[in-house]
Amino acid sequence: MKINKYNSLVFAMLFGFTLSGQAQTKQWTLEECVRYALDNNITIKLSELDVKNADIDKKGALGNYLPSASGNASHSWNIGLNQDVTTGLLRNQTTQYSSVGINAGVDIYKGLQNQNTYRRAKLAIIASQYQLLKMQEDISLNVANAFLQILGYKEDLKVKTEQLAIDEKRLKRSEEMVSAGTIPRGDLFDLKATIATDKQNITVSENNLLISKLSLAQLLQLKEFADFDVIDDTNAKDENNIMAQSPIDIYNKAKETRTELKLAQTNLEIAEKNVKIAKGAYQPTLSGFYAFNTRASYSDQIKFDSNNQPYSVGPDPIFQQFSDNKGHNFGFQLNVPIFNGFSVRNNVERNKVSLEKSKIDLEQKSLDLQRNVYTAFTNAKGALNTYESATVTLEARQQAYNYAKEKYDVGLMNSFDFTQAQTLLTNAQSDVIRTKYDYMFKIKILEFYFGIPIVPIITK
Repeated sequence: MKINKYNSLVFAMLFGFTLSGQAQTKQWTLEECVRYALDNNITIKLSELDVKNADIDKKGALGNYLPSASGNASHSWNIGLNQDVTTGLLRNQTTQYSSVGINAGVDIYKGLQNQNTYRRAKLAIIASQYQLLKMQEDISLNVANAFLQILGYKEDLKVKTEQLAIDEKRLKRSEEMVSAGTIPRGDLFDLKATIATDKQNITVSENNLLISKLSLAQLLQLKEFADFDVIDDTNAKDENNIMAQSPIDIYNKAKETRTELKLAQTNLEIAEKNVKIAKGAYQPTLSGFYAFNTRASYSDQIKFDSNNQPYSVGPDPIFQQFSDNKGHNFGFQLNVPIFNGFSVRNNVERNKVSLEKSKIDLEQKSLDLQRNVYTAFTNAKGALNTYESATVTLEARQQAYNYAKEKYDVGLMNSFDFTQAQTLLTNAQSDVIRTKYDYMFKIKILEFYFGIPIVPIITK
């Protein structure tokens, strides 16, 4: 039979988990999982790089306040009839000369664009930090969900394994009872079918547990996860008594602490700065400039005697020429925008539209938060009721199973009816496990909105 690549991979990883089960040296706690994810998750690392980029942009905005300066130097050869750069006369000769210069400029007034650009850059850093924090919070919540799923599947596998052991003991005892003529041989077939179903259920639980471990290991970016496992923690209590809070109290606290609102507010302030920067292009700009230059020639020079007769002499010393030929140029430049094809106006209008979108986004985030808080509270309350009902059902099913077992042991119940009672008990046990961890996760979500993190997040 040909096995596809996916089944081969799952089989290999499952086999790896089985082999390494004896060699496990560490079981991860929830806090350790979250800490590791915050330090190694790729998405978080990308957000950290965005923070660094925002800081670089801030330095660039700060540089707009500083003067700009540049230096230049050149050396050239002129062959044939050309003008002597020193005397200005035309001569048919080969000449060479050097020139050096320095240019500097500074913005004196630019419609407050530099100031607003710098303020926007500072806000962009805050926004990127909020974005990083939100990413860390989302990853923490995802890790908690994956962690609780593993615990649920481990408990489910434990229940299924214990059930198999009980049924195998029943089969052995039933074989003795058949030999003694106490029960009919047909009951053995029902038990064997039940054991086969138990083994099938165990296989499903093992696969679910394997996939859940792989999901958490990938979320943590673990390179070696063959022996990865988490510590058992079956506490389903509301330790922070979050259910004692009212939804409105949780919502009011969430408005003060939730990162998505802070991020939306910061983006709104950035949009306001963008409008001011765009409007700054309407205003005149004033800048100052300064230039220094000097030159020297390496060819013979033409000079004039007292009778105004030209004569040729060797070039003056180079540094003397640089000193004699130096010059300065400085002043102010005023630029008044008159017409630019509506480009400035369109840019202002475009940024105003972005500002309105940011306002709507902030309002929408607030509405979403209110809906999410009330939904989370309702879900947590419903999950608690479901968990408590499942617990009561389990107790009743356990009593019914015990009663059926007593009847079965004395021959007052056939194997089929007893198997039905046993199946109902197993389903009730699975329901308790499922509802318990569903309730635990919904409590984590509600605590999240109330400002109680899964683990404290330390900003770098």
